[in-house]
Amino acid sequence: MFDRISKFTNSTSFLNASKVTIASVVPVLILNFLGHFEIGFTIALGAFYTHPSDIPSSLSHKIKGLIVASFIVSGVNLLVNLAYPYPFLFYPFLGFLLFLCSMISVYGQRATLVSFSALLSISLSFGHLHEGWEAFEYSGFIFIGGILYLIVSLVFHFVQPYKYVELQIAEGIKLTAKYLKLRGDLWSPEANRTAIIEKQLSVQVELNLIHEDLRKMLIGNQNTSGATSQNRKMLLVFITLVEIQELALYTSFDHNKIHEKFSAHPDVLRTYQNVAYKLASTLKKLSKNVHNISVYVDKNDLKNELDALEFAIFDYEKTLGKEEAAEGVLMLTNMLKYAKNQVGKIKTIQRAFSLAMQSYKLKDKDKELEKFLTPQYYPLRTLIENLSYSSSIFRHSIRLTTTILIGFVIGKFLPFQNVYWILLTIVVIMRPGYGLTKERSYNRIFGTILGGLLAFGIVSLVQNHVVLSIFSIVCMLLGISFTQINYKISATFVTMYVVFIYGILAPNVVEVIQFRILDSLAGAILAFLANQFLWPAWEFINTPIHIENSIRANRNYLKEIADFYNKKGEVPTSYRLSRKNAFVEVGNLMTSFQRMMQEPKSKQKTLPLVNKLVVLNHSILSALASLSTYIQSHQTTSASESFNYIIKTILSNLDHAIAVLRNEKIINDTYFDKEDVTLQFEELKRVNFKRLAADDDLDKETRQAKMQEAQMVIEQLIWMSNLAEKILKITKEFKATNPD
Repeated sequence: MFDRISKFTNSTSFLNASKVTIASVVPVLILNFLGHFEIGFTIALGAFYTHPSDIPSSLSHKIKGLIVASFIVSGVNLLVNLAYPYPFLFYPFLGFLLFLCSMISVYGQRATLVSFSALLSISLSFGHLHEGWEAFEYSGFIFIGGILYLIVSLVFHFVQPYKYVELQIAEGIKLTAKYLKLRGDLWSPEANRTAIIEKQLSVQVELNLIHEDLRKMLIGNQNTSGATSQNRKMLLVFITLVEIQELALYTSFDHNKIHEKFSAHPDVLRTYQNVAYKLASTLKKLSKNVHNISVYVDKNDLKNELDALEFAIFDYEKTLGKEEAAEGVLMLTNMLKYAKNQVGKIKTIQRAFSLAMQSYKLKDKDKELEKFLTPQYYPLRTLIENLSYSSSIFRHSIRLTTTILIGFVIGKFLPFQNVYWILLTIVVIMRPGYGLTKERSYNRIFGTILGGLLAFGIVSLVQNHVVLSIFSIVCMLLGISFTQINYKISATFVTMYVVFIYGILAPNVVEVIQFRILDSLAGAILAFLANQFLWPAWEFINTPIHIENSIRANRNYLKEIADFYNKKGEVPTSYRLSRKNAFVEVGNLMTSFQRMMQEPKSKQKTLPLVNKLVVLNHSILSALASLSTYIQSHQTTSASESFNYIIKTILSNLDHAIAVLRNEKIINDTYFDKEDVTLQFEELKRVNFKRLAADDDLDKETRQAKMQEAQMVIEQLIWMSNLAEKILKITKEFKATNPD
């Protein structure tokens, strides 16, 4: 129990909630003591409005982002108050303001959160309307609250400048451990490999998000803090984590073939599975030590597991004899080599947290790292280009604006107590996707009812304002902490917090609970209905874009690999960028597939085909990573015509798949005959074997091993070629089922 509490209080969610709780509670306590509770409460609102935009980034972006957010949330509040007395002006102006604030989302993650904050500010402004100079004062206090939150956030940053990075690194290590654990699960003969691969893809999506956050924090701060040992150590750990994931993806095994091969010797595979599980458990233990920057000592556990695998390989070879065991020994040796490589990278992470690494230089690894960051610029052209029905953000903005206006009118003309709570519920619940909106609607209603009942029970028994104040602070902290973890729990604690505040300020707590439940119910129903009937953004509309982006990213990655193989030399930055984009786009496709699964069955006609394309794109990325790692870690000869011909066929199939998705005409003169491709594979095999046979520097065993290794690489190319053909075939089926 203590470990779970410690884990929760050491999370990024709790850290962020602590900042906004301090920034909200302190002004209320101080100004209430001085007899100015309302001013303190308004400043607290400003801090609350501003905090969502405090996302991982460089220090300069954090400061600029929070200042801009403070200006916007206070500015929209002022505009609503100034326009409200003039009904004929107010309603069209409110619609325009809501639409404009929603459209800010086109500029990325931080802009999306600033948009959310602005919409919150507009919604809650109807709970405290002011006129004249009071409106300026009120919005000024909101701005002060935003700046106060910025100050608190900076204090947290300077007191523990790497706290957030450490937490994200720990989460990244834990997820990587989970990824490796799932790879270990694949070695069970009865394993449901399709389900396990889907889980791996989900973990990869989460890892992509954490990796992007860490890039912003570590690479973005290179200019200001790149000289510090801690920044270098964390950057080294991050790069190593990416390499562990890539190595895991690269080392793909045909489990059916291997299980068939070792059916009479299952103990060998169980020994390897133990190694896979030990790699995962060691990383998991490391993730728990990041918070204390202590060194995890494995007590030779990893070495013992590797020794056990080596002994199992030796015993297998001894039992069958060298000739008969040759192919199996090669498979097992490749598995052992993979495990040793992963152990080496885990040791790098272990050493990174020791004092011996303080003077470590990243050498060439940190060259041009800034190119891996998403550019931060906000041209007006981006906003104008998205003013189209084809833009999902544009449709969501119209839908959200219309729903809020409907909610406002209903709240005005029907006997609802607090119209602003209906608007707040719509803003909080409504998301571009149907599935998430539906889920949040249910969780919001459930949390509101449960929280209201629990809080009412407590308020009925406890009348002491000091105790209720403590309860409200705790509930605020927990409510914000659980926002990203579990929205149902978050809604429960937020409701309890509101009821406790009213329990302190007003005697009619029962009415508060009653109207809050009704208001939340009305807002949730409106949000749910709007997402289903007002310009709905069903995922099947967006999925073709994600499929195309994923195929294109894999295609570009393959092109970079082929160029590097032909030109040799140093690995260019464009090569590493294409690799990153391939990982990200496959993750985005998986996320799109998950959203589609949450939608009504009538909107899932292409779901099986999308699932196939997710798996195929992930598989070809695995094959690409395999080829990529091989050509970087081996001295290769000049690329043969056969190699380039095969690469050209794969690229052509991927280009055709993209053309199908874009409704473009396929050029027939680039058609590759299947028999010709097979001949090219045979030629590639002959050239490789001839080169190895003529190499006098190799002894007999090394030559045989390299020939078998060359054979495996050729099989990877064959696999990749087959995957590209399947992608083209399934894409055609998908397009026929899902025409524009």
